Amino acid sequence: MEKKRIVVLTGAGMSAESGFSTFRDAGGLWEKYPVEAVATPEGWAANPQLVTDFYNGLRRQLLAARPNRGHELLAEMEREFSVTVITQNVDDLHERAGSSHVIHLHGELMKVCSSRDPDNPFHIRTLDAEQPEVKHGERAGDGSLLRPWIVWFGEAVPMLEKAVAEVERADAFVIIGSSLAVYPAAGLVHYAPDAAPVFLIDPKEVSVPTHRSVEIIRDVASSGVAELWRRLREWKG
Repeated sequence: MEKKRIVVLTGAGMSAESGFSTFRDAGGLWEKYPVEAVATPEGWAANPQLVTDFYNGLRRQLLAARPNRGHELLAEMEREFSVTVITQNVDDLHERAGSSHVIHLHGELMKVCSSRDPDNPFHIRTLDAEQPEVKHGERAGDGSLLRPWIVWFGEAVPMLEKAVAEVERADAFVIIGSSLAVYPAAGLVHYAPDAAPVFLIDPKEVSVPTHRSVEIIRDVASSGVAELWRRLREWKG
């Protein structure tokens, strides 16, 4: 019997319990670095050294973080369901927890690329955990400066079409820890089939941009995913 297809959209709240500082939360990184300086093409052009230092620091923080029980449970759900994770997060905690099908909408922190042609696969490489830092002036294979493989504000989201295709085939759509304030990710719910139930896991109240029924699990990711699994088993019958 074919497994039911569960498509999960995760945001910053997914990684909060792992101690990985998010950009938008109080006390997050935006308070130390203005977004225009470290997450826009203009900021990179103005001061690539500052941007390089910022992401070097973020990688060190990520390497000290560990997947939480929510990440682990999503990976374990693959025993019963076909699970695709679409994440707004740039961390690798889903992969480290064991999820086998992860789509990163906003890039990956542990990867670097050409600043001339960021999505050219020939110049995208993964940094080693033993050497996670990029040196000032370090260059990609095409001679341009190495930059983080991150989708900055004002840039296209190259993985969006792939994400939409996954949501369109979902038997159930789940949103975990996303404020649904950032588009185009927030609009993915519109592509879920009419017959697919929609679940939302978040300890805070979140306005979902849809008129369809949404099952709310008002909880953090770790215990919320456990409750989700219970409900999905009941739904699957």
